[in-house]
Amino acid sequence: MIKSELIAFLAEKYPHLYLRDVERIVTTIFDEISDAMARGDRVELRGFGAFSTKERAARVGRNPRTGESVQVEKKYVPYFKCGKELRERLNGK
Repeated sequence: MIKSELIAFLAEKYPHLYLRDVERIVTTIFDEISDAMARGDRVELRGFGAFSTKERAARVGRNPRTGESVQVEKKYVPYFKCGKELRERLNGK
C-alpha cells in the first residue's frame, strides 16, 4: 500500500472527513515520525512497532565498476523493529 492508497482507504472508511483533511493527517503523522528520527529519537507505536536510527561506521568500500577502493563515511540509517502484536498477526496466532 502506498501513501495515496492509504489516504483513499481512510477517506472511504471515514466519510465524514474531507479527503484534504485525511491527507493532512497522514502527512503530519509521517512528517512527525521522520522529524523525530532525524533528531535521533525513537518512535514507538504500541502493537505495531518501533522506528529508530542506527549508525553505520565509516568503512572502506569498493567501486563495483572499477574495483577501486573508496572511503565510505559513517551514516545513519532507518531501522524498524516489528511489535509483538503485529508479528503474531502476521504469523496467524
